[in-house]
Amino acid sequence: MFNILFICMGNICRSPAAEGFFARQLQDSRFKEQISIDSAATHSYHIGSAPDPRAIQTGAQYDVHISPLRVRKVTTADFSDFDLIIAMDHNNVADLQAIQPIGATAEIKLMMEYHPEYNAQGQSDEVPDPYYGDIDGFIYMYDLLELATAGLLKSVEGRLG
Repeated sequence: MFNILFICMGNICRSPAAEGFFARQLQDSRFKEQISIDSAATHSYHIGSAPDPRAIQTGAQYDVHISPLRVRKVTTADFSDFDLIIAMDHNNVADLQAIQPIGATAEIKLMMEYHPEYNAQGQSDEVPDPYYGDIDGFIYMYDLLELATAGLLKSVEGRLG
């Protein structure tokens, strides 16, 4: 089994959206039985809560259904339970590196490293947090995640394949 964990600060916008998009794309993969996914937060602000209502509403427009997901905080065990930990921004990476146990096997990557325009001039290497903005920020987040999760799936299928 290849295990992937999606991470953002609160686990109510970006990481559950990435998990939902990847789950939807995984349905058509011949490797769907060999890949497991989850999402978590670097901070404990919303433990046990559902994703942000705006993330749920916007996700439904993309046929991504995340309302059943619940927030959990990343643990040190995740660094051995998961093969790949995907962070939404550099702060998430720094937070993960701060708690990463010595000898941990999980690889930490930025979500945007899988976006087809990752190295394009002017393209950010982070998925911006839409929490404090309006619905346009959520739409932009989903647009980025649609392409980045497709690239991630292609990468993982190449590893398994």
